[in-house]
Amino acid sequence: MSHSSGKPVSEVVGIDAFADRFRETVNFDTNKPDFRELDLGSPVSPLRTRGPAASSSSSSSGSFSGRNGHNPVTRRSESTPAGSNGNTNNNSNSGELSGSSENSPTAGNARGFKPGHVRSDSGSAPAPLIYSCQTVNSPALNVLPTGNICPSGKILKTGMAAGRSSRTDVLGSGMGNYGHGSIMRGGAKAETVGSGSGSGSRCGVGNETVKRGVQSVDPEELKRAGNEHYKRGHFADALSLYDRAIAMSPASAAYRSNRAAALTGLGRLAEAVRECEEAVRLDPNYGRAHQRLASLFLRLGQVENARKHLCYPGLQLDPCEMQKLQVVEKHISKCGDVRRIGDWKSVLREVDAAVAAGADSSPRLFMCRAEALLKLHQIDDAESVMFHIPKMELLSNSSSQARFFGMLAEAYSYFVRAQIEMALGRFENAVTAAEKASQIDPRNVEVAVLLNNVRMVARARVRGNDLFKSERFTEACSAYGEGLRLDPSNAVLYCNRAACWFKLGQWERSIEDSNQALHIQPNYTKALLRRAASNSKLERWEEAVKDYEVLRRELPNDNEVAEALFHAQVSLKKSRGEEVYNLKFGGEVEVVSGLEQFRAAISLPGVSIVHFEVASNLQCKQISPFVDTLCGRYPSINFLKVDIQESPTVATAENVRIVPTFKIYKNGSRVKEIVCPSRDMLEHSVRHYSF
Repeated sequence: MSHSSGKPVSEVVGIDAFADRFRETVNFDTNKPDFRELDLGSPVSPLRTRGPAASSSSSSSGSFSGRNGHNPVTRRSESTPAGSNGNTNNNSNSGELSGSSENSPTAGNARGFKPGHVRSDSGSAPAPLIYSCQTVNSPALNVLPTGNICPSGKILKTGMAAGRSSRTDVLGSGMGNYGHGSIMRGGAKAETVGSGSGSGSRCGVGNETVKRGVQSVDPEELKRAGNEHYKRGHFADALSLYDRAIAMSPASAAYRSNRAAALTGLGRLAEAVRECEEAVRLDPNYGRAHQRLASLFLRLGQVENARKHLCYPGLQLDPCEMQKLQVVEKHISKCGDVRRIGDWKSVLREVDAAVAAGADSSPRLFMCRAEALLKLHQIDDAESVMFHIPKMELLSNSSSQARFFGMLAEAYSYFVRAQIEMALGRFENAVTAAEKASQIDPRNVEVAVLLNNVRMVARARVRGNDLFKSERFTEACSAYGEGLRLDPSNAVLYCNRAACWFKLGQWERSIEDSNQALHIQPNYTKALLRRAASNSKLERWEEAVKDYEVLRRELPNDNEVAEALFHAQVSLKKSRGEEVYNLKFGGEVEVVSGLEQFRAAISLPGVSIVHFEVASNLQCKQISPFVDTLCGRYPSINFLKVDIQESPTVATAENVRIVPTFKIYKNGSRVKEIVCPSRDMLEHSVRHYSF
């Protein structure tokens, strides 16, 4: 590649000829870095750089980058689009964000460029790795301004503002004028020659670029302003500017590619894919757009689509990206193998490995995780995964034809959703999802079998419910049984049949079906209720109390559960031969106003808890409603309340000076005292002394 003058693009410049070449430097537009190393396909990373900016634009006039030794200085032709892999085409993509040669992730360093050693004739300092938003004038005499980091001890020379005096400072082995915000890394010496009109601050240059771009009607200015916003992580602002540039120049593949990068930064991957596909349509040989598409498809788990763009004819293959693709492909393939044999734990491992390898935004892989969790009877987790999968609308024709485990990828999502909806008892939703999967992939056998089963199970459930309502419990049992033959892991059908057995007085069979439902779905409250009620009928009080206690924690405001627990606890105590006196359910907190009433109340059999309070005290006001709640939750305990200002004799007798104070009595004897407890501490003590 060469300039129109016939001069070679790059020349090897020795260290002795360094100064002679200084004024002939070629501008290197720092507004267009397209650093490929960002995992999200973004063009810019101010903190991590593999290669330097290597781009050109129609406004380029000359730049320079050099290193000690015999590393070459490279000059790029203005007619070569960034991201073209050296292939010249008719469309100039000079607006593209580009940070390294497309030929290799490290090609920039091979040409003699180093991150941060970018030069411009505008007088600005090199593009820093860390940006500092300071407005800079010439530094005060004898003062070294902040922001200059030169680990090697060598000096970055920066052109200062025109008309200002400057001072030559010496640090280590170099000399130069210091500006704010300039950063050098490594041992190389870089000098910046400006026209005298720059600010000496990279951030200052960026601010000027943004200001000019926002007010401009030139798409190139808008693009540069968008790039500055992108570098700072302001993806929405960058997107807005790219949109304006595209409106003015809709045939620019580079603007489309930049827009895709901003959309990727915002997490809008489907839109980013469409923008890259439009860029490739506008310029089929546009290497950077192909690379972005490959990266996006890989993140979405679409290996074949990723390979198509990564290995596009005429473009140099990126070995790192190819290795990542092969690792993802290996884990997805293994995932399909273990799924076929029903090894769901291995499915989870392979899904996690594929996600970690790069397919971090694949809805299909997350759906596969949900399916594995469902098969392992972790239904709540499966539902949570399903509802947190990002909603990815149809990407493109090529994407819609991508296959996952032998079925179309879009159909697989509905296939898994139908199974989860069925397991949760949402039969109508399950039928709808299965029908949608069948519409998308009508020839897939797995989808067809699921649709048939879902429809038949839904019918069996409806028939069973109708028979139950008609009190035809034996026939209802048979109907639910038909559904279970088709779907033997359906906790809802087991629980429904358990209710039929209970009504028929076959409590052992009711417990068996409840156990099956709880094995599939351990937190299924209806199944717990069925089992607790059946155990109560069989006078297995200890088992009944255990289930009711779990239900009480799950349903703290359910009065029926509280009453059932109370009666089961009383029956358990009686079955053990313990004496039970004056126990009643649903009592309220008793207000005590005199010493005699107090002594009579705490002398009752069982446990009494007394709340000593002052009505006007803030802490007492805050905890008093909670005491009322505890009274309902633990009906076996006697709750009392004493206002020590209205009943000073009780307070004196019990030596209470601080409120709120709680005292616990058992059969008239004090067993515990708690002063100013938290709610958790109080309930812990109440629970300990309840049945």
